[in-house]
Amino acid sequence: MLTNLSVLSVPRGGEIRGFVIVCALDGPRREEYYTHVVLRILYTVFPGRPEGRRYTGRDQRRIGAAAVTIAIGLALVGSPLAAPDPMAERFWAQWRGPYATGVSKYADPPVEWSETKNIRWKVEIPGRGSSSPVVWGDRIFLLTAVPTNVTGAAVHAPQGGVQPRHVHRYVVLAIDRKTGKTVWERVAREELPHEATHQDNGTYASSSAITDGRRVFAWFESQGMYVYDMDGKLLWSKDLGDKKMRSEFGEGSTPVLHDNRLVIVWDHQGQSFIVSLDAENGRELWRVNRDEIDTWSTPLVVEHDGRAQVIAPAMNKVRSYDLESGKVVWESPGVTMNPIPSPVFEDGMVFVMSGFRGNNLKAIRLAGAQGDLSKSDAIVWSLDRDTPYVPSPLLYNGVLYFLKTNSAILSAFDAKTGTPHYRLQRLDGLSEVFASPVGAKGRVYLPGREGVTLVIKHGATFEVLAKNKLDDGFDASPALVDNEMLLRGHEHLYSISAQR
Repeated sequence: MLTNLSVLSVPRGGEIRGFVIVCALDGPRREEYYTHVVLRILYTVFPGRPEGRRYTGRDQRRIGAAAVTIAIGLALVGSPLAAPDPMAERFWAQWRGPYATGVSKYADPPVEWSETKNIRWKVEIPGRGSSSPVVWGDRIFLLTAVPTNVTGAAVHAPQGGVQPRHVHRYVVLAIDRKTGKTVWERVAREELPHEATHQDNGTYASSSAITDGRRVFAWFESQGMYVYDMDGKLLWSKDLGDKKMRSEFGEGSTPVLHDNRLVIVWDHQGQSFIVSLDAENGRELWRVNRDEIDTWSTPLVVEHDGRAQVIAPAMNKVRSYDLESGKVVWESPGVTMNPIPSPVFEDGMVFVMSGFRGNNLKAIRLAGAQGDLSKSDAIVWSLDRDTPYVPSPLLYNGVLYFLKTNSAILSAFDAKTGTPHYRLQRLDGLSEVFASPVGAKGRVYLPGREGVTLVIKHGATFEVLAKNKLDDGFDASPALVDNEMLLRGHEHLYSISAQR
């Protein structure tokens, strides 16, 4: 617990380069705890971007008041683990954002843009991938697969149907947020893919990177896991073997990082399993075999009753595993074949869905969820129509948004009750949608494959705010940070930001 605290002031009018809190903390992870306290103070007082800000005397008084309030609160809690990382909430460090729901509480991206309006920069990305950008600080991290001996526009073309297959370079990019320039580039591996991917829609870099502000986790599935520090130094790597996907449709599940543990779902035509790795060194902590075939859904970690559990949808069963041990906490009937959408969680309820060769959505209450849920009341409501095939749902302040198959047809439901706000609303200007919707500042953003992004008002009533057209097409999902949207196209990465 905290035993003493004093705040050292910043010189009047000075530029902040750091912030000092003098305190005594018993127990482990002291440095991490101090960092959390400092950042919570700064982001409580200045929720925008406090780096490089020049602080006035009035600012100092506000900082001091916030420091006392937050420090007392943390002292009462008495645990470093009780202090959430405000940086992780501000940035977009993983697939589907800080809460794995598609929502940013702090971002305020533009409503309107075009190739000539509100484009901060646009840069070509080598190769092809549907990996979504992740962001920490002034860095964007992106994965791509670059075919060798291919030049010109063909380097961006789908490679799944190309015979003979090309050797690919599996590349990790760190990009400067301000300029779009590549800060560092690492070739994780260079080799011939062991099997094809979907000839029209697949890529060899469909999984997204993860970062915790200290490390970058680059996952290329059958090509392995590569973990770098923020300057691009390789820390460790691990190869789990080769997946065998039905009809060689390709790979694309992203791991999840929680409490210094990675969790990977490895569902394919061979022996499927879920595995937990130590994020420090790749050491295997546990592995549990699964009676499942191909799954693309990214697992979800939630905290409930003081324990973290990993929720992994699949065709036969939806299962929850204890993060610490790998033991099954509960299981329910599965979703459909080819589960791709990732689950989302809010207010004690988990939502799983898929939409290939059928439709299935389940809203599961975690309170009391144990063992076999098929005969319990833990499944609060369900739906057997109009669910998504590829795009993941957006869960935004009690409203659950999802698309029908891969079509530009949107439904919005009350998440708690399953009551529809509206159903099967056609999205003007969009036809096919693979990217997942995102939300911020009372708005929902829906990018389409043909280059149009529709912006609608968040809430129970459907209202279009803007329709924005760019020259590229979009399968990857956007990242929202500060006043910026990062949108990865088939050829380019866009920084979309209001130009002041």
